[in-house]
Amino acid sequence: MLLSLPRSPMIPDRSPVHVHVRARGAGPAVVLLHGGWGYEAYPFDSAIDALAPSHRVLAPDRVGYGRSDRVAALPRGFHRLMAEETLLVLDALGVRDAALWGHSDGAVIAAWAAILAPDRVRALVLEAVHVVAAKPASVEFFETGVTAPERFGAPVVEALERDHGASWREVIAAGGRAWLDIISEGGRGRADLHDGRLREIRAPTLLLHGRHDPRTEPGELDAARAALPGATLELLDAGHAPHASARAGARAVEVAAAFLARHRVPA
Repeated sequence: MLLSLPRSPMIPDRSPVHVHVRARGAGPAVVLLHGGWGYEAYPFDSAIDALAPSHRVLAPDRVGYGRSDRVAALPRGFHRLMAEETLLVLDALGVRDAALWGHSDGAVIAAWAAILAPDRVRALVLEAVHVVAAKPASVEFFETGVTAPERFGAPVVEALERDHGASWREVIAAGGRAWLDIISEGGRGRADLHDGRLREIRAPTLLLHGRHDPRTEPGELDAARAALPGATLELLDAGHAPHASARAGARAVEVAAAFLARHRVPA
């Protein structure tokens, strides 16, 4: 479905703003928040299949991605702005309470939504969550996204083309530039992507993470666990996207679905 929002903090000078949402099932709402390459790069199809029999599953393309409205650049603080947009999407769908499962950038956005609206977020799955701003090991990766995204390989390019069409390079470059700015801020003293507020989260939280995640800095997962001492950690034999991993995908979906079933919210 294509929602027409009266506004989005991502495009404050435009109205209406159009956001595409995949929707299946009925029951307590679960919102799936894609990572920085969009939905198709690491699709949640298996998760939707597992959750839809007992949940209303919603998977929006955030502004800037997929079939939603485009932006020329991701603004500073885009994770928080996208969390605000996610809450506006829930408003437009008449959803009061939801569980959120976010991957990578989507996990940061899910965490921000729980910080900003604790009464609306009843459970969190934070998959491959980013915490620190300083990520020197990822500079080359994001520079490639800006200058030569074809180097990520044909299967990735095909997924990005399916998702974003002819403008896929611009979508990936925008994300790469935004992240290079974040990393630069980290080098100048910015500690984390949550402004020190991750510990404010009160929703039951599952940290779903791959042991071989190349986007995770040394000590970063420990920082997440320190800020969220009540969270459950599931560490899987996977890279940056456990839910889409050939080796660990089935287990990731099983664990996340079971966690969400234990923390169902009223429909």
